[in-house]
Amino acid sequence: MSQQVVVVGGGVIGLLTAFNLAQAGQSVLLLERAEVGRESSWAGGGIVSPLYPWRYSQAVTALAHWSQDFYPQLAARLFEQTGLDPEVHETGLYWLDLDDEQQALDWAQREQRPLSRADMSAVYDAVPVLGPGYRRAIHMSGVANVRNPRLVKSLKAALQAMPQVQIREHCQVSGLLHEQGRISGVATADGVIHSDRVVLTAGAWSGELLKPLGVELPVEPVKGQMILFKCAADFLPSMVLAKGRYAIPRRDGHILVGSTLEYEGFDKTPTGSALDSLKASAIELLPALADAEVVGHWAGLRPGSPQGIPFIGELPGFAGLWLNCGHFRNGLVLAPASCQLLADLLLDQQPVIDPAPYAPAGRLA
Repeated sequence: MSQQVVVVGGGVIGLLTAFNLAQAGQSVLLLERAEVGRESSWAGGGIVSPLYPWRYSQAVTALAHWSQDFYPQLAARLFEQTGLDPEVHETGLYWLDLDDEQQALDWAQREQRPLSRADMSAVYDAVPVLGPGYRRAIHMSGVANVRNPRLVKSLKAALQAMPQVQIREHCQVSGLLHEQGRISGVATADGVIHSDRVVLTAGAWSGELLKPLGVELPVEPVKGQMILFKCAADFLPSMVLAKGRYAIPRRDGHILVGSTLEYEGFDKTPTGSALDSLKASAIELLPALADAEVVGHWAGLRPGSPQGIPFIGELPGFAGLWLNCGHFRNGLVLAPASCQLLADLLLDQQPVIDPAPYAPAGRLA
């Protein structure tokens, strides 16, 4: 059998890539080795901003800004099409006692983002549950979080309703078919699938699939652990971040606290030590969480990459093989722009942003 496009990996990047290509009239087969969206996409917090946007290169900033502006309409379109609301929840974000506060303010002025110093007494008025002793704050209005498990469900439902899309879960891709400088499909446990183009969106696992081709892709698994509390719906009105840890309110009162950064290969076992550390951070940030129920604790593997800059574009020397991977901590933030850019390049359309910083050419040894 032959397909126009095979997408390998069904996280948010794979799902949205498939969605964009199918909307442009391509027939798409999406292959996922387990269930769609159950890895990094499900495990993350869903803040629609890098945690410290001023610490990233312009390459990440460009994708983030396009995506932030696009998220509300993406969510509205998915809700309308599927009846499943991804819950893009605009709360704003407070950063507390930053060492590089001035760099943040300078960046905001340069980039014209709504980030400014906040008076600490006003912060305590706005977020009465905040722990004592914080001295300085900056605030960015309009920052949203997306409820990532709902986004995944909504994207899956939208794809299932499109006649030109097939989703195959529990289908492990074991290799890429390589003939005379071209990729002509994939090998799976269920047999060979031929296609004109293959898009690799396998997150932390992307590098493993390229190794047999002699390509060293610097994307590695980076474990992150999170905990989830259940509180009243109005408990936390804004996202807050201090000492590298953050709290994210969902609309129904769930509070996500994260996260760790651990380089331990493909092991994603949640650990007691991380649970204790996250709980301590949570209670320091929001003391009332000491009495709240922990309803979840999990780990996921982020696709770590140099400077957090994803690889987006065709792989030189392997015609027909396209990459959209290596988003590190910002897959959910950068997904709309990354997937639109990939579709633009693959379909030879005017790209929404300059593709040069993400091109695999020149970035791979």
